[in-house]
Amino acid sequence: MKITLYGAAGDVTGSAYHVQTDRAQFMVDFGMFQGVPEAEARNCVPEGLNPGALDAVLLTHGHLDHVGRMPLLVKNGFRGPIFATPATIEMASLILRDSAKVQAQDLERTNRKRERSGKPLLPVMYNHQDVEETIGHFKPITYNDEGQLFDGVKVRAVEAGHMLGSVSFQVFLEDGGKEKTVVFSGDLGPAGLPVLKDAQCLHRADLVFMESTYGNRDHRSLEETLEEAKDIIVQAVERKGKILVPAFAVGRTQQIMYHVAAMFRNKIVEPFPIYIDSPMAIEATKIYTHHPDLFDEEASKLKESGQLAVNLKDVKPSQTADDSKALNKMPGTMMIIAGSGMCHAGRILHHLRNHLSDPTATVIIVGYQAYGTLGRRLVEREEKVKIFGEWHEVKASVHSLGGFSAHAGQTDLLKWFECVAPAKPRVVLTHGEAKGRVPLAKIIEERYGLKPELPEYGDVIEL
Repeated sequence: MKITLYGAAGDVTGSAYHVQTDRAQFMVDFGMFQGVPEAEARNCVPEGLNPGALDAVLLTHGHLDHVGRMPLLVKNGFRGPIFATPATIEMASLILRDSAKVQAQDLERTNRKRERSGKPLLPVMYNHQDVEETIGHFKPITYNDEGQLFDGVKVRAVEAGHMLGSVSFQVFLEDGGKEKTVVFSGDLGPAGLPVLKDAQCLHRADLVFMESTYGNRDHRSLEETLEEAKDIIVQAVERKGKILVPAFAVGRTQQIMYHVAAMFRNKIVEPFPIYIDSPMAIEATKIYTHHPDLFDEEASKLKESGQLAVNLKDVKPSQTADDSKALNKMPGTMMIIAGSGMCHAGRILHHLRNHLSDPTATVIIVGYQAYGTLGRRLVEREEKVKIFGEWHEVKASVHSLGGFSAHAGQTDLLKWFECVAPAKPRVVLTHGEAKGRVPLAKIIEERYGLKPELPEYGDVIEL
């Protein structure tokens, strides 16, 4: 029995695990690499993987770094089922369709430049038709049901608390007459994340693949973060400037809407327009309304009382490119939430190009920024940044609010691991840069006497 890592091994994007037993082989996630060009060059089917030989794929959740390479499997011969929760199926479908559209737009611009300079044109990674064929392979699974997917493989999906529909997988593998239990944490959410339920404990495992994005530290508490956000927004209102929030369309956008609406409700600031400048975020918000059974207790009560709808009356969709451009000319305070969350693509780039040099503008970074992205450069307080090939001075106020992260910090990661630690599993830390997983590995070894492994891309874990 062996598991090969084809992503998120030493970094935080491109999650992909190839599981092989004597009876079956399948993938857990097949995500896209994001950030620096060297990482993005791995957005392919790796040499050691034959998609046509795979029996299935399990998806932990719908974020691009976990599902973004799925159409490449289908293009290259995969014909099996892709198992995911109903909410993940909806979210992944939305994100993959958007990915194909963004790729086509970006490639068109790139190929125009290449054509002018006499360089050969580049092919698209996948197109809309490839995505629709991939979506046709989705098969729903339910939380907490231990079901046999195929010969020798049973799976149980439990709440991961990271985004709507996200799960950790407990996989029961029968190999050579013995059953082994392998846990894939997926991305784990922090305790108390608004709207979503907290991550669920698992107690049985021989091998644990555990994310370590923030294994080196805790985020600021949500209460402290909201206090800081309140001050930032009050000051932005006083300056009568625009508030730009680069946010992932799925999860983070809905969380920010929830908190700003609460500020209006509590009369911390007078209501101002909140523009959701992302067709995908607009659709993702609709998907949330399809799955109230996944809401935590507080959000469920707000929905039942009707207060949730009242709180969000100031939210306005910005559907078209013309709608988006018009926002740049509109005066007064407004919040514009636009993708992408790491500022490496999407409509947020146009808003940043127009407003980064404006000292009345405010930029609020609310999530992880991968190395090499524009978001990372803004967080690191670079004085000038390049957008669409042009340099722009950063005169806007830039703030990073880590307390809004949808990833568990060190304490919550260890709390999740504490449930399974008595089983004395083999531990493999993934989905984290060295600065995250090395400190987490040290604590796990000191506290539980288990020495975690820190694999790199292409490494094989044999069980």
